Amino acid sequence: CPEDFDIDFNDMWFAVRGGGGGTWGVVTSVYLQLHDYLPFSPYFFNTIPPTDEECFAIAPLFAAFKAVYISTPSLLNVTKEHSLACGSPDAASDIWCYGEENVMQAWTRFLDLNNLNDPANVACLGSIPGVPGYAELTMFGNTNDRIPGKVPDSPAPSPSGNPIAGVLVPQSWLDESEENIKTVLENELNTPYYAFGGATASGPDQANSLSQAHRNAAFMAYFSDDYFWGNLFPKMFDISDKTKFPPVFGSNHAGFLTAGPLKEDWTKPCPREWTFEERREKCISFQEAIYGTERLARLEAIKKAVDPQFIFNCVNCVGNNLPEASKSEDDEPSPAEAEPLLGNSSDETSGASFVSSFVAAISATAVYLLIHIM
Repeated sequence: CPEDFDIDFNDMWFAVRGGGGGTWGVVTSVYLQLHDYLPFSPYFFNTIPPTDEECFAIAPLFAAFKAVYISTPSLLNVTKEHSLACGSPDAASDIWCYGEENVMQAWTRFLDLNNLNDPANVACLGSIPGVPGYAELTMFGNTNDRIPGKVPDSPAPSPSGNPIAGVLVPQSWLDESEENIKTVLENELNTPYYAFGGATASGPDQANSLSQAHRNAAFMAYFSDDYFWGNLFPKMFDISDKTKFPPVFGSNHAGFLTAGPLKEDWTKPCPREWTFEERREKCISFQEAIYGTERLARLEAIKKAVDPQFIFNCVNCVGNNLPEASKSEDDEPSPAEAEPLLGNSSDETSGASFVSSFVAAISATAVYLLIHIM
């Protein structure tokens, strides 16, 4: 029991829920509270060869449609409730919805607004019938007989993974101008990762360590370092207080080369050619770029309290980048002092991966379509 070791359970609970894996202890049991079942409606944009030329020609428009439907739905006369029911992996020609939605009506209206309302164009987007849920779709067509009837890993284990992290693009910045969505679509390295629907913005219980940026995000997107730090970062995030670096990146899929900008100039990227020692000395750290200065300070204080010997020490986890001397210091602020109380409503509020992240699901979709539609 935490109290037997003079550990504040509330701090521990806060850190475990969002503070990174492999850092706080060993989980011996888990209880899951399931949601009520909602109808699953997957849609697929037909780009599987051989495909007709009409669909291939308007494929970039589908990426724009997803951005509008999920991030600024009012432009298509879509309610926020219908929009929040849907999401989409990046670089995929899919959109998945749970519960009530109106994707096909919105797609038709989107084509109307772009003077492309030919029936052949409308038919490029279609629903996938008879699939009760995402798990079943992922298993469909899976040829791995080692795990029959089980959901396969998606993505499969990789020796390196993604090298960088995705930017948590603020919904408030997108709301400022329609041009901002165009800016993202024109300069991103991959299509956005839409996984911030539902109650992400309004459902926190004030007892988890997900960053403010995560709750304020419309989606996650990847940009080149030079372009993001020099152009988008000062526009998307408040950097007026130079003592408090804001949370910027999503921790999910954050890779080993993830780093913030130069400490002395937040509009300059951390050079990739530098050694890890140089990056640690001169750049905003991996951890600070994800959690922000204030939240990271609280997590580091909790880390020192619950694991003073740093038994759980994994690469890029909270506390991993601390100098060895500081790990044993006794005059650190207490966890409660390291960050403003979560009860402050201004502290919490809204809603990355590459192509490989959803290869299994996309492949299953392709097989399903070829069998049931061709």
